[in-house]
Amino acid sequence: MPTEDLLANGPGRERADAARNRAKILKAAEELFAARPAADVTMEDIAKAAGVGRATLYRRYPDRSAIAVALLDEHERELQERLLTGPPPLGPGAPPAERLAAFYAAMTDLLDRHAHLVLGTEVGHSRFTTGPYRLWRTHVRILAEQAGAKDPDALADILLAPLAPEVFLHQTGELGLSPERITEALKEQARRALS
Repeated sequence: MPTEDLLANGPGRERADAARNRAKILKAAEELFAARPAADVTMEDIAKAAGVGRATLYRRYPDRSAIAVALLDEHERELQERLLTGPPPLGPGAPPAERLAAFYAAMTDLLDRHAHLVLGTEVGHSRFTTGPYRLWRTHVRILAEQAGAKDPDALADILLAPLAPEVFLHQTGELGLSPERITEALKEQARRALS
């Protein structure tokens, strides 16, 4: 970054034109991901819709998954904060089964509002490598351990499996289940698994 940019913006600050481009890219991507399956959205589609060059797009985001992660980051960060320091039952202080039930409810709400974005970040094996999934897995593993599960490591992914975006979209779209109905079933699952 040139010296004049550092003086004007301070170290680590985003230039105004870069911030504008980032906002245009994220807005265009969110609209495209909402309109059609994330797998059908190309980087070229996003660059065109945002009105930026492909080089500008790739300089900041190497692929559409990185864009979806950026879009989800704010929503997931808020949930992470509630999970780590919020009031029970989602936050610390409630029994493991109640915390898992509250986590399921919060995740179902997140999926209901942003499944198209989650689907863009969790394609195939990449689901298991995202930062949020690792945090969710650690959380669920600790709850399973606190509940006295024989194998918390194996159980953690099993308990997270119903939260895969493909499962949620299948249930709400193809089966016509309401998010509330899914949440109630997941809460029952939490009670059975960790009580």
